[in-house]
Amino acid sequence: MQRLLFLPLKALMGSPCLRLLVPRAVPRTQYGCSCGIRHPLRPGQYSTISEVALQSGRGAVSLPSKAAERVVGRWLLVCSGTVAGAVILGGVTRLTESGLSMVDWHLIKEMKPPTSQEEWEAEFQKYQQFPEFKILNHSMTLAEFKFIWYMEYSHRMWGRLVGLAYILPAVYFWRKGWLNRGLKGRVLALCGLVCFQGLLGWYMVKSGLEEKPDSHDIPRVSQYRLAAHLGSALVLYCASLWTSLSLLLPQHKLPETRQLLWLRRFAHGTAGLVFLTALSGAFVAGLDAGLVYNSFPKMGESWIPEDLFTFSPLLRNVFENPTMVQFDHRILGITSVTAVTALYFLSRRIPLPRRTKIAAATLLALAYTQVGLGITTLLMYVPTPLAATHQSGSLALLSVALWLMNELRRVPK
Repeated sequence: MQRLLFLPLKALMGSPCLRLLVPRAVPRTQYGCSCGIRHPLRPGQYSTISEVALQSGRGAVSLPSKAAERVVGRWLLVCSGTVAGAVILGGVTRLTESGLSMVDWHLIKEMKPPTSQEEWEAEFQKYQQFPEFKILNHSMTLAEFKFIWYMEYSHRMWGRLVGLAYILPAVYFWRKGWLNRGLKGRVLALCGLVCFQGLLGWYMVKSGLEEKPDSHDIPRVSQYRLAAHLGSALVLYCASLWTSLSLLLPQHKLPETRQLLWLRRFAHGTAGLVFLTALSGAFVAGLDAGLVYNSFPKMGESWIPEDLFTFSPLLRNVFENPTMVQFDHRILGITSVTAVTALYFLSRRIPLPRRTKIAAATLLALAYTQVGLGITTLLMYVPTPLAATHQSGSLALLSVALWLMNELRRVPK
C-alpha cells in the first residue's frame, strides 16, 4: 500500500511527468503557427498563449499557441481525472465507514504510515478515545482498524496527489508563458480550490470526532459539511473538465436559430439538475438515508411516507430527516432522467454535427443506466460495490452533460 501511494507522488514531482504532457519544442520560426507552415510572426504580432511572455521580454516560448493550448487542455483533463478518482475513493471511504479512523491532520507528518507494532498500537489507542470506537466499534481488533485506517489514508494521500497534479504543472506552464490572462485566472482559481478542498475535508472529519452527550445516534460527520466537501469537489471537477474540453475540442459553427438557443438553455438546465442530484447524494450518504426505505417505486406501502415532516421547523426535514432526504433524491433522479430524455428528443429535431449527436445519445444511455443502478442499490440494501458504482455513474453522467454543453456553446464572433 505504501509503495503504491508514494510512487505516483515521486513520478509526478519528477520532470518525466511533465515531459509526457509537453510535445517536442518547435523552431522559433514557427511561433504563432498551428498548421505546420513555417512563417515567422510579423513585428507586433503575438499568439494568444505566448502574448504575455513575449511582451514582457522574457525570451522565446517553445510552443506555438495552438500546441500550447492542447498541452494545457490535456493537463486539465488529467487533473479532472484525478479529482474524479478522489471523489470515487472518498465515496468508498464513506461507505466502508473509514473516514474517522485518522483522528489527526498533518500535511507532511501523516504521509508516513505506521510501520512497527508499537506505532500501530499508539495509533489505535488514539482512535479509541473518540466516539466512533466507544459507541460503534468498541469490539474492533487491530487488524480491522488497519483496514479502515488505510482506506482513509489512501483518500488523504490521493488528495495530496491531486494537489501536486494541479500546482506543479501550473507553475511550469506559467513560467513558460503558455497561459494567457484568462487561463491564468482560471488556473489560480483551480489551485486555490484544491487547497480549500483539503482544509474542508479536515473540517468535515472534525465534525465526526466531536463528543455529543445529548445524541444516541451513530457517530458520523455532519451531512452539511459532507455536502460542502463533495460540492466543492464537483465544482473543481466541472471547471477543470469544461476548460479542458474548451481547449481541446474545436467549436462547431452552428446557425444561431431559436431552436438552437432553446436547446442550449435546456442543456444548461439539465446539467444543473444532474449536478444538484449528485449533490443531494451527499445528504443521503451523510444520514445513511439509503437504508430507510428499501423499496421502489413506493416507499414502504405508500407513495408518500407519513414521516416526511416529523422535524420542526419544517425546513429541517429537507436536510436532516432521512426519509425526506431519500424522497428528495428520488424525485431529483426521476426529474433528471426525464429532462435528459426530453433533451435527447429535442436534439433530434435540429440538424447537429455527428459528435454532438453522439454526446446526446450517450447522455441518454448513461441516465437510464444510472437510474437502474440507483434502484438496484436501494433494493439490495446499499452494498458497497453497487453503491460505489452508482456514485461513479453520477460523475460519468455529469461529464457527458458538460460535453454536450460544450458541443452547443456559442462561437464568438
